[in-house]
Amino acid sequence: MASLIVVGSIALDTITTPSHQEKQGLGGSATYFSAAAGLLSEPQVIAVLGEDFRLEELDFLRSRGVNLSQVKVGKGKTFQWQGSYGDDLGEATTLRTDLNVFAEFKPQLSESQKNCDFLFLGNILPQLQWDVLEQAENARFVAADTMNLWINNENAMLRKVLSRINMIVINEAEAKLLSNCSDIRDAARAIRQMGPEIIVIKRGAFGSFMLHEERMFLAPAYLGSQVIDPTGAGDTFAGGLMGTLARFGSVTNDNLRRGIITGTALASFTIEEYSLGGLKRVTLESLRERYALLQEMMRFPDFD
Repeated sequence: MASLIVVGSIALDTITTPSHQEKQGLGGSATYFSAAAGLLSEPQVIAVLGEDFRLEELDFLRSRGVNLSQVKVGKGKTFQWQGSYGDDLGEATTLRTDLNVFAEFKPQLSESQKNCDFLFLGNILPQLQWDVLEQAENARFVAADTMNLWINNENAMLRKVLSRINMIVINEAEAKLLSNCSDIRDAARAIRQMGPEIIVIKRGAFGSFMLHEERMFLAPAYLGSQVIDPTGAGDTFAGGLMGTLARFGSVTNDNLRRGIITGTALASFTIEEYSLGGLKRVTLESLRERYALLQEMMRFPDFD
């Protein structure tokens, strides 16, 4: 099995939805990513925790085969985020962000990690993403996430990162903002000119879109889930995608499509409960079941 590393955040999230008020739980991009990827591969996490964090909260990741040896404990409190969702449970409104120990986060890769097969740069400051890229010059395949804040305020450094990566996983609003294009296909083509040869665009309830080698792939969302908390769905999707690539060990159009459907299926579990509750109950068997349902949704006969 190929090696997979994720650099990102482990956080404490406080979520408000129309049906529940201020539910606090485990969150962070690296947490959701590795919980998903751990079903398919053996991801290694690079992140930082505060002294207030209860380490037993990560036991389920260890039981899933996630390597947490590079998760450090810094002086101070753990990164905290508070967000609120409206009635449509679409995009969250950020109410509070306390970086705490994450403000001093300086990712360090071990010698073996510098030569990893697959590397995912979570939604962190582009300068930090660049610092990891400088360490991991021999990584075989690198993918990254970003957000509107970095597109607006750290655009030059983000463009520098994009020039060095193989794939970007980004949501539709961010893709259109980054590319200054209103059409999703035009946006993908414009972003590809910035560096990454594979563009994966998350579209929430409308599924996802991929551009790879002039071939387009449009995947649906899973329709059977009741949305309780969408937090972490995008990171889960990325974990399923990258975990699939690590599992098969190669980046082909078929493996990318497998990864997108796997990520979609896993994200459908995430949104059904608060925090990591949905991902904790996923098994390979239940994942295969939802994968098969998505496959059946997309099946159609030849024209004649």
